[in-house]
Amino acid sequence: MAFVVGEEIERYAEAHTTPAEPLLAELAEETRSTLEMAQMLTGAIEGRFLELLVFASGARRVLELGTYSGYSALSMAAGLPPDGRIDTCEVDEQHAEVARRYIARSPYADRITVHVGPALETIERLDGDFDLVFLDADKVNYVNYYEAVLPRLGERGVIVADNTLWSGRVLDPDDAEGTRAIVAFNEHVRSDGRVTCVQLTVRDGVTLIRRSE
Repeated sequence: MAFVVGEEIERYAEAHTTPAEPLLAELAEETRSTLEMAQMLTGAIEGRFLELLVFASGARRVLELGTYSGYSALSMAAGLPPDGRIDTCEVDEQHAEVARRYIARSPYADRITVHVGPALETIERLDGDFDLVFLDADKVNYVNYYEAVLPRLGERGVIVADNTLWSGRVLDPDDAEGTRAIVAFNEHVRSDGRVTCVQLTVRDGVTLIRRSE
């Protein structure tokens, strides 16, 4: 499924991306066949993108807001150093159960912790700073999540915000709650003098953010 770029280009890009590991391919198939909102699945291109971001940045402490079925957490774990870890937050127990099953079968079971409950409460309970934060939870709270994690970024920490082009609806916004939330988030980040950001046309739009103060 193409979100921003044309479907032919999306297929070409995926064909020229290292294929997903068999476990991730199996997870993707189960997600599509058993869970609602399968369009939330990270997928092969963005999964490799996240893995390489973690690897290139040398991130050791990763926070994910929005586990869904665990594809993105497992993708990022592949880029971690041996002493790295991921805390991933999910509000839906059914999604968390799928994620836990696949995490347990992976080589990264000791590096990923799934937290079930409101993400803002989990953030408050976690200690320390984060080297990379992947923001892919409910859009209505994007600004709240951003404000909660921004002070917790490490010296070279990065926020990776997903769905920031919202299938192109940011160009001609409708009145849907999610659309309004994404538009508000994009404007909030762009006008925030504390950060430097770049918005990319990867899948459904990915914005990279670092503190510039």
